[in-house]
Amino acid sequence: MKKILIANRGEIAVRIIRACREMGIQTVAVFSEADRNALHAKLADEAVCIGPAQSDKSYLDMERILSAAFVTGADAIHPGFGFLSENSRFVSLCEQCNITFIGPPAEIIDRLGDKQAARNTMMAAGVPVIPGTKQAILDTKTGAEEAEKIGYPVMIKAALGGGGKGMRSAFGPEEFEHQFLTAQQEALKAFGDGTMYIEKLIQKPRHIEVQILADKYGNVVHLGERDCSIQRNHQKLIEESPGVGISDELRTKMGETAVRAAKAAGYVNAGTIEFLLDKSGEFYFMEMNTRIQVEHPVTEWVTGVDLVKEQIRIAAGEKLAFSQEDIAIKGHAIECRINAENPEKGFMPCPGTITALHLPGGKGIRIDSAIYSGCEIPPYYDSMIAKLIVWGKTRDEAIRKMKSALGEVIIEGVCTNVDYQYDILNHPDFAEGKTDIEFIERFSRSEQ
Repeated sequence: MKKILIANRGEIAVRIIRACREMGIQTVAVFSEADRNALHAKLADEAVCIGPAQSDKSYLDMERILSAAFVTGADAIHPGFGFLSENSRFVSLCEQCNITFIGPPAEIIDRLGDKQAARNTMMAAGVPVIPGTKQAILDTKTGAEEAEKIGYPVMIKAALGGGGKGMRSAFGPEEFEHQFLTAQQEALKAFGDGTMYIEKLIQKPRHIEVQILADKYGNVVHLGERDCSIQRNHQKLIEESPGVGISDELRTKMGETAVRAAKAAGYVNAGTIEFLLDKSGEFYFMEMNTRIQVEHPVTEWVTGVDLVKEQIRIAAGEKLAFSQEDIAIKGHAIECRINAENPEKGFMPCPGTITALHLPGGKGIRIDSAIYSGCEIPPYYDSMIAKLIVWGKTRDEAIRKMKSALGEVIIEGVCTNVDYQYDILNHPDFAEGKTDIEFIERFSRSEQ
């Protein structure tokens, strides 16, 4: 692999460019007209404008991205996360054009991207799944009948969903139709598909995910778990590794189950198996993400494994250079997502120009970002502008370090959620590890 095109923008594009530099690989950035002065376009060896600001005319335009790869002579494409990272048609086009896609093959993305098909694959492999439907649900009548069989409360989900879109809960038959139609319309708008499935709603669970790496030769390892329970509207805010209060026995069991799940799917490259963990210690498969995750830095810090470099090596046909016995979890890492949004106005996105900027540094502090003083935050894309990650010998040390680091952040010109994140870390329940996916709802009510 001599030249990689990064089919993304923002901090993940910068992250991939830096990994390629360290590996001696040339890079090509693509950018929309709104991102002409973006950091990723400045750092890459080459940069190509691929269209207007709107994503569907630039970062989601497969033909334009492949044309940029041909023009620059790129022999591989790294999709990052979001955009085309889990689009099997794009992967197939890359394969047809003899361009290496840094991720799993198209057929695997198809198999795991359909949440219902993924559930069926996992059940066949003996992986515990949340009780739910086995067939696609297309209408409210069928859905209501299945919900009665499962037993309320239930969660209604888009079969091709992701990122918290197309999800609604129903606590009884009187609200099922409204919630189903709302979720289905959201799914149609976000994914162009209204196929749904229904599963039992596990109340107040923790969201635990296990990072795996798999090469083309059948070798699969897991790199421990991340606790992603702090989330708002199904969007993660704070992630940490290892999970709070997870015993070595449970960690081993979840890791082995994740490896079994990846092998059952014939998985290749980096991926994440997501589980819900209930209060009794039982865990259930939720979905598999077939890409690098936003929160991958916390796993990198506690394991010492560079996940982006491993993605590239696997795509280049190399075997994993380590086995499960080589993976050891050391210390504790926490990540806070810094978003350009106004928490006091319902988390309204806050695009604009950054007029002044200071980001913290020091031992055990990492910033993944693409912002700089004077840069423009456009209104067309996700509001996340930076990730602040810290490492400490213990969780308490990591929390103190994160609070110190957040206190140093200065971003002027746009509103951010920095103070909101700081308040979460100061909440006694967070400090004691008493968190679940409903934590933010309780926290928000207490703030009012």
